[in-house]
Amino acid sequence: MKFASALLLCFAAVTASANEQRPAAFKPDLAKGAATAAVCSACHSSDGSRGSPAQPILQGQHPEYLVKQLTEYKSGLRANAIMNGLAATLSEEDMKNIAAFYASKQAKPGFAKDAELAKLGEKIYRGGVAERSIPACAGCHGPNGAGIPAQYPRMAGQHADYTSAQLTAFRGGVRKNNAQMIGVAAKLNDREIQGLAEYIAGLH
Repeated sequence: MKFASALLLCFAAVTASANEQRPAAFKPDLAKGAATAAVCSACHSSDGSRGSPAQPILQGQHPEYLVKQLTEYKSGLRANAIMNGLAATLSEEDMKNIAAFYASKQAKPGFAKDAELAKLGEKIYRGGVAERSIPACAGCHGPNGAGIPAQYPRMAGQHADYTSAQLTAFRGGVRKNNAQMIGVAAKLNDREIQGLAEYIAGLH
């Protein structure tokens, strides 16, 4: 009994020591995020909402995904002259605060401008193109475009211009920070890319 008691006391001491050494979970500061993100407003609007069609809507995006992209801009894995320069000045804490700020917002629904292209996009998004081994986008980004935190971004309502530009960049090897998307985009033609972009713009 004494031996068992000693083991229990030892275990309790080790557990307590481990808990003391474990760093506290980071709690994002939305106010700091908003202040740091002020420099982003020129392209992304003050709150990451529906600004320029050439720039992504950041409202409601998964914070883990935003941190990943900022980290890859900082490292140069994702290339963009403006974003590379801005991300270079950010600490990991800055990135998490900015990401939490944008994620705390809810983007307004978007809409497709070309119904015919959107129908083509819907077929690919939901069913892929089996004869060309193009997988359904819904398999990773979800039927409603909600995505999966840290892995796949939220797509629903995203600007068609931005989505089209990113798929084209993946296809051409200009955007190199996702091997899976490079492989998928390589099989898409211009009309299919435009169709997907239109469908995603109205997805909700």
